[in-house]
Amino acid sequence: MCGIAGILTNQSGLLSVQRLVKMTEALAHRGPDGDGHWINDNHTTGFGHRRLSIIDLSPAGAQPMHYLGRYTIIHNGEIYNYLEVRDALLKKGYQFHSQSDTEVIMAAYDCYRSNCLQYFDGMFAFAIWDEQEQTLFAARDRFGEKPFYYYLDDNQFVFASEMKALWAAGIEKQINEKMFFNYFTLGYTQNPATAEETFYTGINKLPARSFIEYHVPKRRLTRSLYWNIDVDYTEEAITDEQAIRQFNSLFTRSVQRRLRSDVPVGTSLSGGLDSSCVLATIQTTAPRQYNTFSAVFPGFKQDESGWIKKVAAHFTTHNHAVQPNADRVIHDFEKICYHQEEPFQSASIMAQYYVYELARQHGVTVLLDGQGADEILAGYHKYYHWYWQQLFRDNKNTLHHELTHARSLGINEPWGLKNKLAAAMPTYAGWYLRRQRARQQLRLHDLSNSFVDEYGESYYDIAHFDELNNILYYNTFVNGLEELLRYADRNAMAHGIEVRLPFLSHELVQLLFAIPARFKMRDGYTKWLLCKSMEDKLPAGLAWRTDKIGFEPPQQQWMQEARLQEYIHESKRILVKQGMLKAQALDKKIQPQEAHAADNYDWRYLVAGQLLR
Repeated sequence: MCGIAGILTNQSGLLSVQRLVKMTEALAHRGPDGDGHWINDNHTTGFGHRRLSIIDLSPAGAQPMHYLGRYTIIHNGEIYNYLEVRDALLKKGYQFHSQSDTEVIMAAYDCYRSNCLQYFDGMFAFAIWDEQEQTLFAARDRFGEKPFYYYLDDNQFVFASEMKALWAAGIEKQINEKMFFNYFTLGYTQNPATAEETFYTGINKLPARSFIEYHVPKRRLTRSLYWNIDVDYTEEAITDEQAIRQFNSLFTRSVQRRLRSDVPVGTSLSGGLDSSCVLATIQTTAPRQYNTFSAVFPGFKQDESGWIKKVAAHFTTHNHAVQPNADRVIHDFEKICYHQEEPFQSASIMAQYYVYELARQHGVTVLLDGQGADEILAGYHKYYHWYWQQLFRDNKNTLHHELTHARSLGINEPWGLKNKLAAAMPTYAGWYLRRQRARQQLRLHDLSNSFVDEYGESYYDIAHFDELNNILYYNTFVNGLEELLRYADRNAMAHGIEVRLPFLSHELVQLLFAIPARFKMRDGYTKWLLCKSMEDKLPAGLAWRTDKIGFEPPQQQWMQEARLQEYIHESKRILVKQGMLKAQALDKKIQPQEAHAADNYDWRYLVAGQLLR
């Protein structure tokens, strides 16, 4: 886990060690263990790197790293199966001078070219300069765990792990008002139709599961998608026993690989199913007393202190807890906005920030976490109606069974005539939802008329999802998961922490998209396969909980604090000055909302105002 930066140009005045140093200094938090800079002999390509030492702590693992007198690489992330890939390359005659996964990437690229990405199980953003071909090859992992931003004009191609490094290199910081319009009105932090778009005009992100090639002499940039999921293929004949066995095997292997480290490893513990399953599998594969880290909120209805204590006692971990409050949120808000760079939807991000800070304070550098399970296993309550609509078309007997069991569990997700019409006419339903939501966006009265007139283009996009797998694909690969991964990356890197996510093994995800929906939702439960696979390994009652709704701090309570309300007013004043909000918005009473509320407008104004200061 590190920070990377690079400049490619035919203009000698645009490339210097000093400019690279400015970029890496802006990324120093990502790599507190060292830095390195390199410029090629003909002065067209320069790399900068900040190192967080995880695998091979020796100088041999330092970057920029060179190979075969031809390739130079900078790499942020981990290739978890690097030992297996390394063994295969050794058999092909390749030699290695370090024990790092970074050197394995270069050998694999020399052997397989762009197809090397098919061999990697990992989270990564890396760039390889090929001196012979005068070409840059850069790639990002399948889910977008590691970031890669770039700027391209007629004179230069500049890239980095975070946008602040581009700004440090002199790239103009120019806001993208259309993105802010959709953030205010929808809470969107990405454009589902254009994965490259960011909140800053001229700065693009490399989409997940993609690679680019930039040929310096011709200034030619191409981008390709290297991996995808086939949502139309379903292995209907698979039995419960087969699915459970395959899931356990793949999940266990994923956890084992993500425990590979030359520095201390711990895990987050929220008290919910996902993080508890990660901990249970860790204890099964490499049993010892681990450090776990949690955020607690005594007195809050969603506080998980009780379950955290049960799980920690069950697995005899050293649990460490932090208790964020409004004062800490106010004190650290600008710093967290600085690290996030783009807007975030709720105070949950801040609670996560403190958990990662706590891990660093206790000397833990690698932290396993349960993110991703809700998207790939249908963990959110919003998925109920999508599944029920699928059953309404395909199997009304099973629909009756599922509705009955869900209601008996206290699940009150709506089901009525509108859902039945959507099930019968999914294409029309998608069109209707897009039209209705676009109209709602234009009716947010706080926004200034001129801002809406000029930038009020709706990014709302909901396709005609006729299967549960389709909405899961949308949230995993189009709009949803990558946003959460950005939060985690910035929060972790702010403290020099590496976060690893065992649910995001691509082999595991391929399995989950290949099996029928009944393995994700059954008998009224979400994430049925995970619950069934892990029920015997967890404390009694945990696997089949129905009262856990997500990682949530007492945001509404915090927003009632006078000091935070003044902070919100300050942000609104900034947005009025920017021409985004009407002046009348300053007179409106602030509406404190829970973290996952759909109409979290005042929170969005708070975040946007601080980012635009």
